[in-house]
Amino acid sequence: MLPKHPYKEQPDKAFWKKVVSDSHPLDIGEWYTKKFLIAGKPIATAGSCFAQHIGNQLKAQGFNFMDVEPSPDFLDNESRLEFGYDMYSARYGNVYSSRQLLQLSQRALGHFIPKESVWLKNGGYVDPFRPTIEPEPFVSIDELENHRDHHLRCVKKLIEEAHVFIFTLGLTEIWVSKQDGSAFPVAPGVSGGVYDPDNYQLLNLSCADVIRDMETFFKLVRQVNEKMRFILTVSPVPLMATATDQSVVVATMQSKSVLRAAAGYLVDKYRFVDYFPSYEIISSPVMRGQFYNPDMRTVSHYGVEYVMKQFFKEHRPPKLANNKASPAKMDDSDVLCDEELLAVFSD
Repeated sequence: MLPKHPYKEQPDKAFWKKVVSDSHPLDIGEWYTKKFLIAGKPIATAGSCFAQHIGNQLKAQGFNFMDVEPSPDFLDNESRLEFGYDMYSARYGNVYSSRQLLQLSQRALGHFIPKESVWLKNGGYVDPFRPTIEPEPFVSIDELENHRDHHLRCVKKLIEEAHVFIFTLGLTEIWVSKQDGSAFPVAPGVSGGVYDPDNYQLLNLSCADVIRDMETFFKLVRQVNEKMRFILTVSPVPLMATATDQSVVVATMQSKSVLRAAAGYLVDKYRFVDYFPSYEIISSPVMRGQFYNPDMRTVSHYGVEYVMKQFFKEHRPPKLANNKASPAKMDDSDVLCDEELLAVFSD
């Protein structure tokens, strides 16, 4: 008879041999168990590019997906994405970092007014906090500010009314203003503005930084809306480029490890925070890289569908008529990513 020890009573899912060695990689079981229900509740999404897939799938499967900043009727389907609509629950574009997310909520609730509010680009003006939200720069600062004021009112409405907020953590490398710490989605000079090392600096957020940002965000939002719960994910998409002196591969591993560690801490600490392992499902060595496209960076349609199938096993889609989840088909044109702009500088 084997002596008692802490692992003796553990279920099969706790053992690598049971989960991996003795199983086909697509036979995922018990990788995710939901912490709370989301069915019927107003759901909002934000995050890095991969988060667009999550929102699109939730809409397709009939969840109560929020869109507080819908596109005007005169835009056709193709133009809506080009103008930053239908990407997320509001027209904020990609929110790559915890610092961006925190400052977005602070701006929407009137707790933070950045000193820098306009970047010049091609004879016009862009919003530094969503510089690619429209295909062409605004013709005047007044036009830009009117769009931004409306946008922030919409984000405030989202904070007040959503019951579930799904956020995909994407990057730790961020560019910030030396004046007030304002965090931008892309480096100044990439899509507007002029890079000046006297005015801007690179920050590579630590695990403690991400935790502090997210805890401040939770507190701020739940002071306004105590019903809000959060589902965190980590994007499985590697960095397009790094501004550090590391290889982009090494920088990617550091960034994703920091984000995953922070998410794990937050989920263990807060009853209203859940974590869905999209990062693990796509990038784990168990999966042998099968869910990436040939560039080994972008996630294939099949990968997205497989990830969402695991999500829908726990969160049953309202449109589901049988026992098998069937995520909607995706197309690369359904996703826009600001970080892709950095690929230009590798040529």
